[in-house]
Amino acid sequence: MDDQEGFFDQLPDFMQMLWDKPYAWGEAFWSETLQLAPARYNDVVYSILVLIGYLVLRTYVVAPISRSFKQPARRYSARKIGNGAVSAIATAIVIVVWVDTKGTELWTFFGFIGAGLAVAMKDIILNFFGWIFILIREPFSVKDRIEIGDMVKGDVIDVRLFMFSLLEIGGWVDAEQSTGRIVHVPNSVVFSKAIANYTQGFQYIWNEIPVLVTFESDWDKAHKILTRIIEDKTKEVSAEAEKAVHQTSTRFMVYYTRFTPIVWVTTRDSGVLLTIRYLCNARRRRSSEHVIWGDILRAFAKEPSIDFAYPTTRYYTNYREGKPEAGGPPIATKRPEAQRPQHAPQDDVKVEEDENMDLPVPGITDDVPKGDQNG
Repeated sequence: MDDQEGFFDQLPDFMQMLWDKPYAWGEAFWSETLQLAPARYNDVVYSILVLIGYLVLRTYVVAPISRSFKQPARRYSARKIGNGAVSAIATAIVIVVWVDTKGTELWTFFGFIGAGLAVAMKDIILNFFGWIFILIREPFSVKDRIEIGDMVKGDVIDVRLFMFSLLEIGGWVDAEQSTGRIVHVPNSVVFSKAIANYTQGFQYIWNEIPVLVTFESDWDKAHKILTRIIEDKTKEVSAEAEKAVHQTSTRFMVYYTRFTPIVWVTTRDSGVLLTIRYLCNARRRRSSEHVIWGDILRAFAKEPSIDFAYPTTRYYTNYREGKPEAGGPPIATKRPEAQRPQHAPQDDVKVEEDENMDLPVPGITDDVPKGDQNG
């Protein structure tokens, strides 16, 4: 017991000896061999010690703590925050050491430096505070898919002190697939641009597929076919999305009452528009459309009463084709089947006037009754 107490009593003297001898040898080498100013020797020694401490903290403190997180995103953020904090502390200590060892001119120095940085390094300062904002508030994290205003959209692959990097999607590539380019964006953009996050908490987005059929098609039957296809293809996604929304609602006020797909009906100039709306994974938008369109094309090919619509030109004569109540020909004036011509009249052939109709026929006269001038 006495031997142990003697050892601990002599330990400070032993450590001082280990420090004094290398320090004295280094000071002699600095002053006599290198012929450098003795006053700066201590600054160099302290800077070396700070560097050693920085490396030790990064290796044996920050790295083990970051590895303790199971989620990759959390592990990445912990490593970035830890390394950034250690670097900032080490830099501040080195500045204090080299500026003024007595501390009398330190605040004056920082005052001049601060005034200059505020003007000359405004963007760098904003990027630094943007980095802090990203780490604390987490508008996005690594692996999230985001869109920044009208600038760029892509998958976040790295967040650094002054900028973050995206794997670009969209651009000249359809359906938001990767272009292969890496885009570096300054962190200050989080203060000036709206950021849309595709995947934060909720991995699904609503996608729409417009299907246009002709007016003459059986659009009600087409509606039923599309509904059957989309319900069959999105059953599992709808169930998973409902669970994800309940989890996300603990952090964001997300309210979705419907997760099942739907087919909306409206009209356009060229026909009846059937719009399929469904949930899909944010990164599988194109693949889902590929599968759904394949089923639609195969199903419609089997239906003689359904045709896709496309831009066409059609001539419509109301007093010949319209409904009787809307200015069309009376039902009683239609020809019997036996008296009907064998071939439909062409635009460049004159057609005789129907003896049972008091309305002119195109090709016989250019006069149009007053009541039908707007028909």
